[in-house]
Amino acid sequence: MQTYLFVFLGGGLGSVCRFGLGHLTAGYRWQFPWATFAANVLACFLLGIFVMLNAKGRLGGQMPVLLMAGFCGGFSTFSTFSNETVQMMLAGDWLKAGVYIIVSVLVCLVAVYWGLTSSHG
Repeated sequence: MQTYLFVFLGGGLGSVCRFGLGHLTAGYRWQFPWATFAANVLACFLLGIFVMLNAKGRLGGQMPVLLMAGFCGGFSTFSTFSNETVQMMLAGDWLKAGVYIIVSVLVCLVAVYWGLTSSHG
């Protein structure tokens, strides 16, 4: 049960940070979602650091869960997607990684479209 609490705390912090990033950039009228792009890139970068630190035994106790599943998951689920894809590539599973990328992107786009269109009536 303690693990779930750490995921909850990290996820809440990540979500608040993501919300804050969006709030800070809300006044700009960009034609590209830079806040989301920045959050995704930063979350991926941080997840890579946390994975490396964990692999070297530098994150003890519940810190991996708090930082990786919690914070990065709350800040951006794209970080987890990217890490899983890179791990497949590093393992030589190029076909699996390619299928994962294509299916993930297409299914998520369809899900967004479905959510947008079903909410109109």
